[in-house]
Amino acid sequence: MAKGKLIVLTGPSGVGKGTLLRSLLKRHPEFFLSVSVTTRKPRVGEINGKHYEFVTRQQFYQMVESGDLLEWAEFAGNCYGTPRQPVEQQIRQGNSVILEIELAGARQIRQTFPEALRIFVLPPSLEELELRLRGRGQDSEEAIARRLQHAQTEIDAASEFDVQVINDDLANALSRIEDVLCTPV
Repeated sequence: MAKGKLIVLTGPSGVGKGTLLRSLLKRHPEFFLSVSVTTRKPRVGEINGKHYEFVTRQQFYQMVESGDLLEWAEFAGNCYGTPRQPVEQQIRQGNSVILEIELAGARQIRQTFPEALRIFVLPPSLEELELRLRGRGQDSEEAIARRLQHAQTEIDAASEFDVQVINDDLANALSRIEDVLCTPV
């Protein structure tokens, strides 16, 4: 049986990673999406176990201590992590697993899974990123300011990744990701 592949999708908050990922999974159901755990509160419409596994901070740190997370990071006052067991199981079964994670987690994956394919999604500009964050209507002014400040640091790290995709047009960005993931090596 062929060994599966680990794919990391990273980029600043609001860049459109989630939208790209949903479109990719709709067109390519053969990819397995890893569901992250988080200590943040669910947003309207988010379902526990589908969008995230929502846990308390105490539960999260127990997972860290017991080695149950493949990677984890704290971002915007909340913790996020990737449960180890389901990812490793899917890869052993020959499936490709996509992680939609923040920069700190992606850097951890680079250390633990150097063979992972790492994709960084960039905004066309910081101004456009701010418009997208405001357009979501989910964050306070303070949270938007924190996310924008953090975004520049993340953008500066894009060269650490195997592939960089500018999400200036959803269809073009999706096509570029598909080219990378679906072209035989």
